Amino acid sequence: MRYDNILEAIGHTPLIRLNRITHGFKAQVYAKCDYLNPGGSVKDRIGIAMVEDAERRGLLKPGGTIVEGTSGNTGMGLALVAAVKGYKAVFTMADKQSKEKVDMLKGMGAEVIVCPTAVAPDDPRSYHSVANKLTEDIPNAFHPNQYENPSNPEVHYHTTGPEIWEDSEGRVTHFIAGMGTGGTVTGIGRYLKEQNPNVKMIGVDPVGSILYEFFHHGAEGKAETYKVEGIGEDFCPGNLDFSILDDIVQVTDKDSFLWARRLARLEGIFAGGSAGTALAGAMQILPSLSEKDFVVVFIPDTGSRYLSKVFNDEWMKDNRYTESGLPLTAAELVEAKAVMGQPHEMVKLAPSDPLTLALDKMQAHDFSQLPVFEDETPVGALYEDDLLRLTLEAKDLKKLVVREAMRAAFPVLLPVAAIDQVTACITTNCPAVFVDLGDHRYEILTKYDLLHGIARLARTSQP
Repeated sequence: MRYDNILEAIGHTPLIRLNRITHGFKAQVYAKCDYLNPGGSVKDRIGIAMVEDAERRGLLKPGGTIVEGTSGNTGMGLALVAAVKGYKAVFTMADKQSKEKVDMLKGMGAEVIVCPTAVAPDDPRSYHSVANKLTEDIPNAFHPNQYENPSNPEVHYHTTGPEIWEDSEGRVTHFIAGMGTGGTVTGIGRYLKEQNPNVKMIGVDPVGSILYEFFHHGAEGKAETYKVEGIGEDFCPGNLDFSILDDIVQVTDKDSFLWARRLARLEGIFAGGSAGTALAGAMQILPSLSEKDFVVVFIPDTGSRYLSKVFNDEWMKDNRYTESGLPLTAAELVEAKAVMGQPHEMVKLAPSDPLTLALDKMQAHDFSQLPVFEDETPVGALYEDDLLRLTLEAKDLKKLVVREAMRAAFPVLLPVAAIDQVTACITTNCPAVFVDLGDHRYEILTKYDLLHGIARLARTSQP
C-alpha cells in the first residue's frame, strides 16, 4: 500500500489467533493488535480524530499548540498529528510512566512536563490540573481532553468496532480489554452490541483503580497506587459508559506483567503491561466458555515502551513480580502428585455410561466430579451436584446416561504451563484441569493436588 502521510496508515490492525498461551481452552481467542498502529498504540486513532474534530470546529488554528495530559500513548498519537500538520505539542505525564515514553515524546519534538502520581486529580500538581493550567496560559492552545472528548469513543465506533466485526466474520462473542479513558470499550461496545446485543463486553481493571468498585457497588472509593500504565483511573471518565459493560474483573500488577511477558514468549506478540492485564482478565473468563465462543482480547500498545520495567528482569525482581518459585510448571505438579502416592489410574466415565454407574464410582472413590472421555479424549465432566439435582427432580437415574447430565470438559494445559495458568483455570465453576502428557495420556489436577504439590515441593526444597 502507498499513503500520502503517516496518519493514513492508522487503523486496520489485524486479529491474530492465540494458540500456545490458550492451549486447552475451548473458545477461539484472538488478539486485536492495535500495537501495530504506526505510533505503536491504539491512541493513534483518537489522536487524529480529536485534532481533526477541533479543526472543523475552529478550536485549533494553524500554528496552535496541543496540550494534553497523557500516560504516553495518547501523547504519541497527538505528536504524530502535530508533526504532520505543523502544530506544537506539550504533554503532562505522571511520574510513574516509563522513561521510554518520556524520551519517545521528546524525540517527536514535544515538550514533556512530569508531575507526581500520588496526588488527587484536582490537586494543582496533578498532570490533569497542570494540563488545564497550561491550556489557559499558552496562546492558541487546544486541550483535547481524551477523558471527556466524544471523538474518543466515536472513532472506535466508526473504525475499531467495525474492523473487529468484519474480521471475525460476525462471530465475536466476547470482547475483553483494559479501561482508561473508557473510549475504547465504549465505542467498540456500542458498535458490537448494535450488531449483536449478546456480545459480552468485559472490562479489566488493575487492583488499585476505582472502576471495578464503581461498576459493582456504585461508589468510587479511594484509589490506591498501582504500577501498570495507561489503564485504570482514580475518577470516572466521562467517556466510560458503564452501561455498555457486562462485567469488570480485577487483575494485579504482577499478573499483568507476567502475562505480558508470556504473550511475547509464547505468541511473539511484544506488548505492554496493559495487554497483560487484558489477557489475565481473559484467563478468568476462558474456563467457562465453549467451542462456540469467539473471544477478542485487546492489545493496546507495544512492549518497546517498557524495556526498563516489564521486560527488565531486575526491575521485575526488585518489585517481586517474578514467577512463583515452587512449583514452576504443571508437569512438576503432576510429578509431585505421583510421589505423594496418589493412584495414577484415572477414574473416568464414558458418555454412554448410565448415571447409576457414575454415582457408584463417585461413592466408591469419594469424588465430587468425574471426567468424561470418548475415544481417549476428554469431552465433558459430571458433578455430584447435578446427580443430586436430578434425583430431587424425581428423575430415574437408571434411564439416563452421562451425556445427558455432563457439563463442559475441564481445560487442557500443556506440561510447560506455569502455576499461575493452572490456578487461573481452577475456579469455583471449574474445579480441575487436565495436563496433556501426549499420546492420549492425561493427568488431572485439582485444587487439592495444587496445594499439596506446592507444600511437598516447598518442604523438599528447604535446606
